[in-house]
Amino acid sequence: MFRLSAQSTRQAVQRLAVQVRHQSTSSAAATSSMNAKNVSVAAAGVATVGALAYMTMDSVDANMAADGLHAPVYPWDHKKNLATFDHAAIRRGYQVYKEVCAACHSLDRIAWRNLIGVSHTEAEVKAMAEEHEYKDGPNDIGDYFDRPGKPSDYMPRPYANEEQARAGNAGAYPPDLSLMIKARHGGADYVFSLLTGYQDPPAGVEIREGLNFNPYFPGGAIGMARVLYDGLIEYEDGTPATTSQMAKDVTIFLSWAAEPEMDERKKMGMKALTLLALLTGLSVYLKRHKWAGLKTRKILYNPPTPKKH
Repeated sequence: MFRLSAQSTRQAVQRLAVQVRHQSTSSAAATSSMNAKNVSVAAAGVATVGALAYMTMDSVDANMAADGLHAPVYPWDHKKNLATFDHAAIRRGYQVYKEVCAACHSLDRIAWRNLIGVSHTEAEVKAMAEEHEYKDGPNDIGDYFDRPGKPSDYMPRPYANEEQARAGNAGAYPPDLSLMIKARHGGADYVFSLLTGYQDPPAGVEIREGLNFNPYFPGGAIGMARVLYDGLIEYEDGTPATTSQMAKDVTIFLSWAAEPEMDERKKMGMKALTLLALLTGLSVYLKRHKWAGLKTRKILYNPPTPKKH
């Protein structure tokens, strides 16, 4: 009897041990599965955040010497949503372009009349245009002739063709500046940094004769020498003509040249947003007015009462 009881107890203990072992194994497997799932979710989250960060960040090239140093971001006022160009700076910038840049660079997409009401008066623009001669014709006998410029004429080129421009600049072709702000990565920041970034080459960097070191230019070697120096020109309004001031003014002028319609576009955008806001408010009012009676009505059902006989 005692032998049977001991055997029964031993079997019960064995069954209990098997159950405990099974539960322990299942719990460990569940825990391991849960840990693996958490790791997978965390890895997916990290990958998603990394992908979003990569898409939103500016492109960075490890070979900065080949692509040029990335220009810092400057707080240009005309880039603000509710700000316009500084028209005094545009006038000073045109003076810098005329006295410094126009000797090599053209401005093909800007006509004299574009300056009227922006930086100069109509009389000033007519006088400036008449300082240049333009070939026109043919006349009544079929000959071409030279005439003084008119406000409808485009600003003259410094060279007649590309070959002449290269011959006068040691093989380098000075680009047109009409859309330079849009044509270069960094826009106004790049142009300003380029104009103020000339320096001596660091140790170990050799620059070929005839070139100049500028870390913001791709490759670091640029054919254009430094052209802006303190006191190079004398501003009409008495503003000190420092290197950074001249670079800022001509950069603003070129920004305007690339987008002469920007002020009007912002003005039109504000008018459109104001009109849309008024129409949205009117639409909400009409919607509530028309639907208020339908949405707030209460429908009651009164069943017919049986007639008494």
